[in-house]
Amino acid sequence: MASRAEPVSVSLPGLRATRVANDAPFVGMKETFMISRFEAGRSEFWAHGRAWRGAPGSVVVFAPGDVHRDLKRDGPVTYQLIGFSTPHIEALAVQSCLAVDDRRGLPFQRLHDAVAAGADRFTLECALAEAIDAMRAIEESRFEPTRPVRRALGLLRERASEAVTLDELAEYAGLDKFHLCRAFRAQVGMPPHAYLTQLRIARAKQLLAAGAKPKDIAPQVGLYDQSQLNRHFRRIVGMTPGQFSAKNRQAAAVAGR
Repeated sequence: MASRAEPVSVSLPGLRATRVANDAPFVGMKETFMISRFEAGRSEFWAHGRAWRGAPGSVVVFAPGDVHRDLKRDGPVTYQLIGFSTPHIEALAVQSCLAVDDRRGLPFQRLHDAVAAGADRFTLECALAEAIDAMRAIEESRFEPTRPVRRALGLLRERASEAVTLDELAEYAGLDKFHLCRAFRAQVGMPPHAYLTQLRIARAKQLLAAGAKPKDIAPQVGLYDQSQLNRHFRRIVGMTPGQFSAKNRQAAAVAGR
């Protein structure tokens, strides 16, 4: 079964919802806060420094920069994904996978139910506020990378559009490059170079959504040329920068009617 992603219409600006169905393993970095709910299927996945098991009704909460890596799946899996950004909680580091019978997940379940039901804006505002409050309540259970890995993450985010060498990253992190690579992969979920590529493609998506031309993007996000941008963009996003740009223009035209 090929991966299918269908946007779910929501009446609250800034809230994005998608229904995704596939049976292919996924590895990726979350660009915004994300609340995911298993609708069908089961899987084992890595996130927040450990392996988790997801089943219908399970809710997974991600913060920007978190990595999700599938380990194995029991057939096709369907998710409903809700993403949002808010400057008031950008420092919040929430990490949790809550089973369907975990009462801490009730606010997230209500938000998902409201989105699935096509609720009005005020209902979604209330449900989102409750979900954010619940995220604060479970923050204490988060996984915290070691200091060298945190420093490496900070440098990669700060200099995502610049050239960075492994020796430079290791020196800044205060750990030799061999141990840093091993620790980074174990704690973040992917090696430093892969994480940097995810950051660059996330920035490319932002620029394209803001109206930048695909041919002008590569040097702005630290990639060598258009060919490298196209290759990584297609692999991570599932389409070319040109297709992504056209899709955004079409969505903007529909919204402006």
